[in-house]
Amino acid sequence: MRVVLAEDLFLLRDGLVRLLEAHDFEIVAAVETGPELSRALTELEPDVAVVDVRLPPTLTDEGLQCALEARRERPGLPVLVLSQHVEQLYARELLADGSGGVGYLLKDRVFDAEQFVDAVRRVADGGTAMDPQVIQQLLSRRAAEDRPLERLTPRELEVLELMAQGRTNAAIAGKLVVTERAIAKHTANIFAKLSLEVSDDDNRRVLAVLAYLDRGR
Repeated sequence: MRVVLAEDLFLLRDGLVRLLEAHDFEIVAAVETGPELSRALTELEPDVAVVDVRLPPTLTDEGLQCALEARRERPGLPVLVLSQHVEQLYARELLADGSGGVGYLLKDRVFDAEQFVDAVRRVADGGTAMDPQVIQQLLSRRAAEDRPLERLTPRELEVLELMAQGRTNAAIAGKLVVTERAIAKHTANIFAKLSLEVSDDDNRRVLAVLAYLDRGR
């Protein structure tokens, strides 16, 4: 799997390269600035991009904007964004097109090698990998703005949060220490209350939930 990595801190960039290579990823480019990232994404056409939100020369949202531009030119390009802090605006921009292959993780998560590598693979496969803190903030904001979320029970909100992270029903059941059948029931209730079409495709299900949370910006 071919990866373009963009991170301006050398030690972190080098560590991520070593980690991904140890898990059989091919790093086709490891860059530190926005212009370098744009060129790499255009010329190398990677399977997935792992991108720091803030890159030189602006150190604002250069990395995110380069990734979004690349997704506009190549719809569906898988992008996993790394950020030092939860930025709801950045998460919403990333989710705005409603297509798969997106992720938003806090940088602290990269120190959990298994979790980070799983997120890269999930995004590369067209799925979603959202940091729990990001989802919590999105849910909290949407709950304040949209009455439909108020229909959900606390347990259903908990299940929705885990769904939005990209977890399967089996994974959610394990996390909450309940049966998979119970999670299937909660999931059906969630979709019914939010008027979302139920799908057997987990990625489409998660993206539908995220699209709902992000609409009406």
